Amino acid sequence: MATLSFNPTRIRTPTFNRSNPSTKLTSSSKPIRIPCIPSSINHSHQKLIHFRANSVSETSLSTQKEEEQETLGDEEEDDDPTAEMSFLDPETDPDAISDWELDFCSRPILDARGKKLWELVVCDSTLSLQFTKYFPNNVINSITLKDAVVSVCDDLGLPLPKKIRFFRSQMQTIITRACNELGIKPVPSKRCLSLLLWLEERYETVYKKHPGFQKGFTPLLALDNPFPTKLPEDLFGERWAFVQLPFSAVREELTSLQTNMIFGSGLDLDLMGIEIDDKTMIPGLAVGSSRATVLSAIMNSFELCTVEADTARGSLILSVGISTRYVYATYKKTPTTTSEAEAWEAAKKACGGLHFLAIQQDIESEECAGFWLLLDLPPPPV
Repeated sequence: MATLSFNPTRIRTPTFNRSNPSTKLTSSSKPIRIPCIPSSINHSHQKLIHFRANSVSETSLSTQKEEEQETLGDEEEDDDPTAEMSFLDPETDPDAISDWELDFCSRPILDARGKKLWELVVCDSTLSLQFTKYFPNNVINSITLKDAVVSVCDDLGLPLPKKIRFFRSQMQTIITRACNELGIKPVPSKRCLSLLLWLEERYETVYKKHPGFQKGFTPLLALDNPFPTKLPEDLFGERWAFVQLPFSAVREELTSLQTNMIFGSGLDLDLMGIEIDDKTMIPGLAVGSSRATVLSAIMNSFELCTVEADTARGSLILSVGISTRYVYATYKKTPTTTSEAEAWEAAKKACGGLHFLAIQQDIESEECAGFWLLLDLPPPPV
Protein backbone atom coordinates (compact mmCIF):
# COMPACT_ATOMS: atom_id res chain seq x y z
CA MET A 1 0.00 0.00 0.00
CA ALA A 2 1.24 3.52 -0.70
CA THR A 3 2.67 5.71 2.00
CA LEU A 4 0.23 8.40 3.13
CA SER A 5 1.12 10.91 5.81
CA PHE A 6 0.57 14.11 7.70
CA ASN A 7 4.31 14.65 7.42
CA PRO A 8 6.14 12.52 4.83
CA THR A 9 9.31 12.45 6.89
CA ARG A 10 7.87 10.76 9.94
CA ILE A 11 4.45 9.21 9.32
CA ARG A 12 3.38 6.11 7.49
CA THR A 13 0.02 4.51 6.88
CA PRO A 14 -0.22 0.84 7.83
CA THR A 15 -1.78 -1.96 5.82
CA PHE A 16 -5.14 -3.12 7.15
CA ASN A 17 -6.22 -6.73 7.53
CA ARG A 18 -9.64 -6.77 9.15
CA SER A 19 -11.24 -10.02 10.22
CA ASN A 20 -14.52 -8.46 11.38
CA PRO A 21 -15.41 -5.46 9.23
CA SER A 22 -18.78 -4.99 10.89
CA THR A 23 -17.23 -3.77 14.14
CA LYS A 24 -13.88 -2.29 13.14
CA LEU A 25 -12.79 0.54 10.92
CA THR A 26 -11.98 -1.02 7.58
CA SER A 27 -9.43 0.24 5.12
CA SER A 28 -10.46 1.28 1.64
CA SER A 29 -7.00 0.67 0.27
CA LYS A 30 -8.56 -1.05 -2.71
CA PRO A 31 -10.80 1.79 -3.84
CA ILE A 32 -12.90 -0.23 -6.24
CA ARG A 33 -14.25 -2.20 -3.31
CA ILE A 34 -15.85 0.66 -1.46
CA PRO A 35 -19.47 -0.49 -1.50
CA CYS A 36 -21.80 2.44 -0.93
CA ILE A 37 -25.48 1.99 -1.69
CA PRO A 38 -26.80 5.29 -3.00
CA SER A 39 -30.22 3.84 -3.73
CA SER A 40 -30.82 3.34 0.00
CA ILE A 41 -30.29 7.02 0.79
CA ASN A 42 -33.35 9.18 0.46
CA HIS A 43 -32.75 12.93 0.54
CA SER A 44 -36.46 13.61 0.68
CA HIS A 45 -36.07 16.16 3.50
CA GLN A 46 -39.54 15.03 4.53
CA LYS A 47 -39.78 17.16 7.66
CA LEU A 48 -38.55 20.20 5.82
CA ILE A 49 -41.58 20.28 3.55
CA HIS A 50 -43.90 20.81 6.52
CA PHE A 51 -42.87 24.36 7.41
CA ARG A 52 -46.02 26.37 7.85
CA ALA A 53 -46.77 30.03 8.39
CA ASN A 54 -48.91 30.87 11.39
CA SER A 55 -52.64 31.11 10.73
CA VAL A 56 -55.73 31.84 12.82
CA SER A 57 -58.50 29.26 12.51
CA GLU A 58 -62.15 29.54 13.54
CA THR A 59 -63.13 27.77 16.77
CA SER A 60 -66.36 26.45 15.32
CA LEU A 61 -68.05 26.08 11.95
CA SER A 62 -71.72 25.66 11.28
CA THR A 63 -71.65 23.84 7.97
CA GLN A 64 -69.49 21.42 6.05
CA LYS A 65 -69.27 23.98 3.26
CA GLU A 66 -67.72 26.54 5.61
CA GLU A 67 -65.19 23.91 6.75
CA GLU A 68 -64.21 23.25 3.16
CA GLN A 69 -63.88 26.96 2.46
CA GLU A 70 -61.65 27.47 5.51
CA THR A 71 -59.49 24.51 4.53
CA LEU A 72 -59.07 26.00 1.08
CA GLY A 73 -58.24 29.38 2.63
CA ASP A 74 -55.65 27.81 4.94
CA GLU A 75 -54.01 26.04 2.02
CA GLU A 76 -53.83 29.29 0.08
CA GLU A 77 -52.25 31.01 3.10
CA ASP A 78 -49.78 28.17 3.58
CA ASP A 79 -48.77 28.54 -0.05
CA ASP A 80 -48.39 32.33 0.14
CA PRO A 81 -44.70 32.99 -0.62
CA THR A 82 -44.95 36.45 0.95
CA ALA A 83 -46.08 35.07 4.32
CA GLU A 84 -43.72 35.22 7.28
CA MET A 85 -43.37 32.48 9.86
CA SER A 86 -43.33 32.39 13.65
CA PHE A 87 -43.61 28.84 14.96
CA LEU A 88 -42.69 26.95 18.12
CA ASP A 89 -43.53 23.29 18.53
CA PRO A 90 -46.05 23.21 21.41
CA GLU A 91 -44.58 19.93 22.64
CA THR A 92 -41.13 21.47 23.06
CA ASP A 93 -39.91 22.97 26.33
CA PRO A 94 -38.91 26.56 25.43
CA ASP A 95 -36.04 26.45 27.93
CA ALA A 96 -34.57 23.49 26.04
CA ILE A 97 -33.96 25.59 22.91
CA SER A 98 -30.65 27.16 23.87
CA ASP A 99 -28.84 27.01 20.51
CA TRP A 100 -30.12 28.76 17.39
CA GLU A 101 -29.10 28.65 13.75
CA LEU A 102 -29.47 32.00 11.98
CA ASP A 103 -29.16 33.51 8.52
CA PHE A 104 -29.54 37.22 7.77
CA CYS A 105 -29.04 37.85 4.07
CA SER A 106 -30.55 39.23 0.88
CA ARG A 107 -32.86 37.06 -1.18
CA PRO A 108 -33.42 36.85 -4.96
CA ILE A 109 -36.55 38.96 -4.50
CA LEU A 110 -37.19 42.61 -5.33
CA ASP A 111 -39.50 44.75 -3.21
CA ALA A 112 -41.83 47.52 -4.42
CA ARG A 113 -38.86 49.90 -4.69
CA GLY A 114 -37.01 47.50 -6.98
CA LYS A 115 -34.48 46.74 -4.23
CA LYS A 116 -33.49 43.30 -2.95
CA LEU A 117 -35.38 42.09 0.08
CA TRP A 118 -33.41 40.79 3.04
CA GLU A 119 -34.66 38.00 5.25
CA LEU A 120 -33.97 36.77 8.76
CA VAL A 121 -34.31 32.99 9.10
CA VAL A 122 -34.01 31.37 12.53
CA CYS A 123 -34.37 27.75 13.60
CA ASP A 124 -32.90 25.25 16.02
CA SER A 125 -31.29 21.96 15.03
CA THR A 126 -34.53 20.03 15.65
CA LEU A 127 -36.72 22.53 13.74
CA SER A 128 -38.90 22.95 16.81
CA LEU A 129 -38.29 26.67 16.31
CA GLN A 130 -38.95 28.22 12.89
CA PHE A 131 -39.01 31.95 12.27
CA THR A 132 -38.73 34.13 9.17
CA LYS A 133 -39.10 37.86 8.60
CA TYR A 134 -38.41 40.10 5.59
CA PHE A 135 -36.56 43.43 5.84
CA PRO A 136 -35.90 46.26 3.36
CA ASN A 137 -32.24 46.67 2.46
CA ASN A 138 -31.94 50.10 4.12
CA VAL A 139 -32.30 48.82 7.71
CA ILE A 140 -29.64 46.11 7.71
CA ASN A 141 -27.51 46.60 10.81
CA SER A 142 -26.79 45.07 14.20
CA ILE A 143 -29.53 47.10 15.91
CA THR A 144 -32.20 45.70 13.58
CA LEU A 145 -30.90 42.18 14.13
CA LYS A 146 -30.70 42.60 17.91
CA ASP A 147 -34.29 43.87 18.05
CA ALA A 148 -35.45 41.01 15.81
CA VAL A 149 -33.83 38.39 18.07
CA VAL A 150 -35.57 39.91 21.10
CA SER A 151 -38.83 39.96 19.12
CA VAL A 152 -38.55 36.23 18.35
CA CYS A 153 -38.21 35.50 22.05
CA ASP A 154 -41.05 37.81 23.05
CA ASP A 155 -43.45 36.52 20.40
CA LEU A 156 -42.85 32.83 21.12
CA GLY A 157 -42.15 32.94 24.85
CA LEU A 158 -38.54 31.84 24.49
CA PRO A 159 -35.53 32.75 26.63
CA LEU A 160 -32.59 34.32 24.82
CA PRO A 161 -30.43 31.57 23.34
CA LYS A 162 -27.01 30.78 24.75
CA LYS A 163 -25.47 30.35 21.28
CA ILE A 164 -26.29 31.44 17.74
CA ARG A 165 -24.60 29.63 14.86
CA PHE A 166 -24.26 31.32 11.48
CA PHE A 167 -22.46 30.36 8.27
CA ARG A 168 -21.84 33.60 6.33
CA SER A 169 -18.49 35.23 7.07
CA GLN A 170 -19.64 38.49 5.48
CA MET A 171 -22.29 38.92 8.20
CA GLN A 172 -19.95 38.10 11.07
CA THR A 173 -19.53 41.70 12.24
CA ILE A 174 -23.26 42.47 12.36
CA ILE A 175 -24.24 39.14 13.94
CA THR A 176 -21.39 39.19 16.47
CA ARG A 177 -22.21 42.75 17.55
CA ALA A 178 -25.91 41.96 17.99
CA CYS A 179 -25.11 38.79 19.94
CA ASN A 180 -22.59 40.52 22.19
CA GLU A 181 -25.09 43.23 23.11
CA LEU A 182 -27.54 40.51 24.18
CA GLY A 183 -25.00 38.33 25.99
CA ILE A 184 -25.28 35.55 23.41
CA LYS A 185 -22.26 33.58 22.18
CA PRO A 186 -21.88 33.91 18.38
CA VAL A 187 -20.59 30.71 16.77
CA PRO A 188 -19.37 30.98 13.16
CA SER A 189 -19.93 27.51 11.70
CA LYS A 190 -21.01 25.81 8.52
CA ARG A 191 -22.40 23.06 10.72
CA CYS A 192 -25.82 24.76 10.51
CA LEU A 193 -27.18 21.78 8.64
CA SER A 194 -30.87 22.14 9.50
CA LEU A 195 -30.72 25.78 8.44
CA LEU A 196 -28.89 24.98 5.19
CA LEU A 197 -31.43 22.32 4.26
CA TRP A 198 -34.29 24.64 5.13
CA LEU A 199 -32.89 27.40 2.90
CA GLU A 200 -32.61 24.88 0.07
CA GLU A 201 -36.25 23.95 0.57
CA ARG A 202 -37.39 27.58 0.86
CA TYR A 203 -35.68 28.45 -2.41
CA GLU A 204 -37.88 25.96 -4.24
CA THR A 205 -41.15 26.42 -2.34
CA VAL A 206 -41.06 30.09 -1.34
CA TYR A 207 -38.55 32.32 -3.11
CA LYS A 208 -39.13 31.00 -6.63
CA LYS A 209 -42.88 31.49 -6.18
CA HIS A 210 -42.59 35.01 -4.80
CA PRO A 211 -43.94 37.67 -7.21
CA GLY A 212 -40.68 39.60 -6.88
CA PHE A 213 -38.40 36.62 -7.63
CA GLN A 214 -35.46 37.39 -9.92
CA LYS A 215 -34.36 34.43 -12.02
CA GLY A 216 -30.65 34.07 -12.74
CA PHE A 217 -29.57 36.17 -9.76
CA THR A 218 -26.10 35.99 -8.25
CA PRO A 219 -26.03 35.46 -4.47
CA LEU A 220 -24.91 38.67 -2.79
CA LEU A 221 -22.99 36.90 -0.04
CA ALA A 222 -21.42 33.78 -1.53
CA LEU A 223 -19.78 31.34 0.88
CA ASP A 224 -16.04 31.57 1.36
CA ASN A 225 -13.78 28.76 0.18
CA PRO A 226 -10.32 30.10 1.05
CA PHE A 227 -6.99 28.52 0.22
CA PRO A 228 -6.07 25.96 2.91
CA THR A 229 -3.44 26.90 5.48
CA LYS A 230 -0.97 24.97 7.62
CA LEU A 231 -2.43 22.76 10.33
CA PRO A 232 -1.72 23.94 13.89
CA GLU A 233 0.87 21.75 15.60
CA ASP A 234 -1.47 20.63 18.39
CA LEU A 235 -3.87 19.11 15.82
CA PHE A 236 -1.33 16.75 14.29
CA GLY A 237 -1.88 13.01 14.44
CA GLU A 238 0.71 10.32 13.84
CA ARG A 239 -0.89 8.04 11.26
CA TRP A 240 -4.01 8.12 9.14
CA ALA A 241 -5.90 6.05 6.59
CA PHE A 242 -9.03 6.11 4.47
CA VAL A 243 -11.50 3.73 6.12
CA GLN A 244 -15.14 2.71 6.01
CA LEU A 245 -17.75 1.49 8.47
CA PRO A 246 -21.19 -0.04 7.95
CA PHE A 247 -23.83 2.40 9.07
CA SER A 248 -24.85 0.06 11.89
CA ALA A 249 -21.38 0.51 13.41
CA VAL A 250 -21.58 4.28 12.88
CA ARG A 251 -24.76 4.29 14.95
CA GLU A 252 -22.94 2.42 17.73
CA GLU A 253 -20.29 5.13 17.80
CA LEU A 254 -23.01 7.79 17.96
CA THR A 255 -24.48 5.98 20.97
CA SER A 256 -21.11 6.33 22.67
CA LEU A 257 -21.31 10.07 22.05
CA GLN A 258 -24.70 10.25 23.74
CA THR A 259 -23.39 8.47 26.82
CA ASN A 260 -20.40 10.85 26.98
CA MET A 261 -17.90 8.03 26.60
CA ILE A 262 -16.01 9.75 23.77
CA PHE A 263 -15.58 13.22 22.26
CA GLY A 264 -17.29 14.19 19.03
CA SER A 265 -20.68 15.01 17.57
CA GLY A 266 -23.38 13.33 15.51
CA LEU A 267 -26.20 14.33 13.19
CA ASP A 268 -29.95 13.84 13.35
CA LEU A 269 -30.30 12.03 10.05
CA ASP A 270 -33.96 11.20 10.64
CA LEU A 271 -34.74 14.90 10.92
CA MET A 272 -32.85 15.57 7.70
CA GLY A 273 -34.83 12.91 5.87
CA ILE A 274 -31.72 10.83 5.17
CA GLU A 275 -32.47 7.11 5.24
CA ILE A 276 -29.52 4.74 5.21
CA ASP A 277 -29.47 0.97 5.26
CA ASP A 278 -27.49 -0.55 8.13
CA LYS A 279 -25.22 -2.35 5.66
CA THR A 280 -24.30 0.78 3.72
CA MET A 281 -20.58 1.46 4.03
CA ILE A 282 -19.85 5.02 5.18
CA PRO A 283 -16.44 6.42 4.20
CA GLY A 284 -14.28 8.05 6.83
CA LEU A 285 -10.83 9.09 7.90
CA ALA A 286 -9.12 7.30 10.81
CA VAL A 287 -6.39 9.17 12.65
CA GLY A 288 -4.05 7.38 15.04
CA SER A 289 -2.33 9.25 17.86
CA SER A 290 -0.63 8.26 21.12
CA ARG A 291 -2.36 11.32 22.59
CA ALA A 292 -5.75 10.41 21.14
CA THR A 293 -7.83 11.62 24.10
CA VAL A 294 -6.05 14.99 24.29
CA LEU A 295 -6.20 15.40 20.52
CA SER A 296 -9.92 14.56 20.52
CA ALA A 297 -10.59 17.10 23.26
CA ILE A 298 -8.79 19.81 21.29
CA MET A 299 -10.59 18.88 18.07
CA ASN A 300 -13.89 19.01 19.94
CA SER A 301 -13.36 22.72 20.59
CA PHE A 302 -13.58 23.34 16.83
CA GLU A 303 -16.71 23.43 14.70
CA LEU A 304 -15.68 20.53 12.44
CA CYS A 305 -17.50 20.65 9.10
CA THR A 306 -16.00 18.39 6.44
CA VAL A 307 -12.97 16.44 5.30
CA GLU A 308 -12.25 16.42 1.57
CA ALA A 309 -9.57 14.84 -0.62
CA ASP A 310 -7.77 17.31 -2.86
CA THR A 311 -6.36 14.99 -5.50
CA ALA A 312 -4.84 17.87 -7.46
CA ARG A 313 -2.54 18.78 -4.56
CA GLY A 314 -2.24 15.36 -2.93
CA SER A 315 -3.74 16.43 0.37
CA LEU A 316 -6.71 16.17 2.69
CA ILE A 317 -8.50 19.38 3.68
CA LEU A 318 -10.22 19.83 7.03
CA SER A 319 -12.85 22.58 7.07
CA VAL A 320 -13.76 24.17 10.40
CA GLY A 321 -15.89 27.16 11.35
CA ILE A 322 -17.04 29.16 8.33
CA SER A 323 -13.88 30.17 6.49
CA THR A 324 -10.99 28.12 7.89
CA ARG A 325 -9.49 25.28 5.89
CA TYR A 326 -6.44 23.33 7.01
CA VAL A 327 -4.12 21.00 5.12
CA TYR A 328 -4.92 18.11 7.42
CA ALA A 329 -2.73 15.54 5.70
CA THR A 330 -0.54 15.09 2.64
CA TYR A 331 0.47 12.14 0.52
CA LYS A 332 2.80 11.45 -2.36
CA LYS A 333 0.84 11.58 -5.58
CA THR A 334 0.97 8.31 -7.50
CA PRO A 335 -1.64 6.59 -9.66
CA THR A 336 -2.46 4.36 -6.67
CA THR A 337 -2.89 7.11 -4.09
CA THR A 338 -4.82 9.30 -6.53
CA SER A 339 -7.15 6.41 -7.34
CA GLU A 340 -7.70 5.73 -3.64
CA ALA A 341 -8.47 9.38 -2.88
CA GLU A 342 -10.85 9.63 -5.84
CA ALA A 343 -12.63 6.47 -4.74
CA TRP A 344 -13.02 7.85 -1.21
CA GLU A 345 -14.56 11.06 -2.56
CA ALA A 346 -16.82 9.04 -4.85
CA ALA A 347 -17.96 6.95 -1.90
CA LYS A 348 -18.70 10.12 0.06
CA LYS A 349 -20.74 11.50 -2.82
CA ALA A 350 -22.64 8.21 -3.17
CA CYS A 351 -23.54 8.49 0.52
CA GLY A 352 -24.99 11.95 0.00
CA GLY A 353 -21.93 13.68 1.47
CA LEU A 354 -22.02 11.67 4.68
CA HIS A 355 -18.61 10.76 6.14
CA PHE A 356 -16.82 10.65 9.48
CA LEU A 357 -13.60 11.46 11.28
CA ALA A 358 -12.37 9.00 13.91
CA ILE A 359 -9.44 9.54 16.28
CA GLN A 360 -7.92 6.45 17.89
CA GLN A 361 -5.02 5.52 20.11
CA ASP A 362 -3.86 3.30 17.28
CA ILE A 363 -5.37 2.81 13.85
CA GLU A 364 -5.58 -0.94 14.53
CA SER A 365 -7.67 -0.27 17.66
CA GLU A 366 -11.37 -1.09 17.81
CA GLU A 367 -12.17 1.90 20.04
CA CYS A 368 -12.32 5.62 19.29
CA ALA A 369 -11.39 8.52 21.51
CA GLY A 370 -13.21 10.93 19.20
CA PHE A 371 -15.84 10.45 16.50
CA TRP A 372 -17.48 13.12 14.33
CA LEU A 373 -20.21 12.38 11.81
CA LEU A 374 -19.93 14.96 9.03
CA LEU A 375 -22.06 15.97 6.06
CA ASP A 376 -20.61 17.67 3.00
CA LEU A 377 -23.47 19.77 1.63
CA PRO A 378 -23.37 22.06 -1.40
CA PRO A 379 -23.75 25.78 -0.60
CA PRO A 380 -27.35 27.00 -0.41
CA PRO A 381 -28.79 28.50 -3.61
CA VAL A 382 -29.26 31.87 -1.84
